[in-house]
Amino acid sequence: MKRADPELEAIRQRRMQELMAQHGVGNQQNPDQQKVQEEAKREADERRQMMLSQILLPEARERLARIALVKPEKARSVEDVILRAAQMGQIVEKVTEERLISLLEQINTQTTKQTKVTIQRRRNVLEDDD
Repeated sequence: MKRADPELEAIRQRRMQELMAQHGVGNQQNPDQQKVQEEAKREADERRQMMLSQILLPEARERLARIALVKPEKARSVEDVILRAAQMGQIVEKVTEERLISLLEQINTQTTKQTKVTIQRRRNVLEDDD
């Protein structure tokens, strides 16, 4: 069995801690443990940004940064897709802005939510339709 990438493992651990914190589990940590966890999170984020800077051209990084200002969760998911593709060897050259745009369009079509509006008229109890 293939060993997990240390950065991927750090991301999984951080996500698990976030989920536990949201549900109120594990909040009884001492300040030293929190400091260590925050440091590990910061280091993982730095490694992540360094890897992205090696994969993306400057124009693509700027576009991704602008997306992160508006929709950080979407930018994070795009970064995850790019990093996964790079680790699997699917990306052989730096990602251009055009390729990033096409990737964003693919992700948008996969995650587009259909909204449905239903209008229901309220009938007044005293109103007669006779």
